[in-house]
Formats: sequence, C-alpha cells, structure tokens
Amino acid sequence: MAKKAVATLQTGSKRLTKAIKMVKSPKSGAYLFVESILPAEKVNDFLGKK
Repeated sequence: MAKKAVATLQTGSKRLTKAIKMVKSPKSGAYLFVESILPAEKVNDFLGKK
C-alpha cells in the first residue's frame, strides 16, 4: 500500500493539515505524490480515496 504523511499547519484561527499520499499510476506503474492542504476533519476522506 502507499505511504501516507500528515503535517499540521496553523494559520490564524483555522487549523489546516497538509496530507501527502503516494499513488501508483495505472498508466505507467510509477508512483506519484499527491499533496493537499485541507481541514483536519477531511484528512481521512482524502487518504481513503483512490
């Protein structure tokens, strides 16, 4: 399975999280890194998607 990394960022009153997901490309078979900065509540949804 792909590796997952999560870092917490704080900007003002919002608490944001930078999530990095390693995804295998179906076309070439190589691994890609997908990054996203989102609220902490949505991290599991982001990491759970394919």
